[in-house]
Amino acid sequence: MLLPAKTEVARHLELYRAWERMMLAAPADRAARGNFENTGYTLCVLMGKRCAREAVHAAERYLAGGPAARRRERATSGPATGTRPERSDGLAVSPVL
Repeated sequence: MLLPAKTEVARHLELYRAWERMMLAAPADRAARGNFENTGYTLCVLMGKRCAREAVHAAERYLAGGPAARRRERATSGPATGTRPERSDGLAVSPVL
């Protein structure tokens, strides 16, 4: 599994937190909300998560962690590369590329 550069993750996490504070301070500000949502989406892409909150937690673990945090992150991100899930009839499923 390829992991993003920690500097990029840290930069986007910092931006996310800044836009979150701005959006909470002025909830009617559409620009602040849009930027907040955009940085959340970017974190989702970087961390391979579907939800911004999950991506933030994954980014925090990734930045804080040594080998144990990376193992936990890999364990929660799905099957390892090269494994093929089984179908109910016993045949192998084609991998999604």
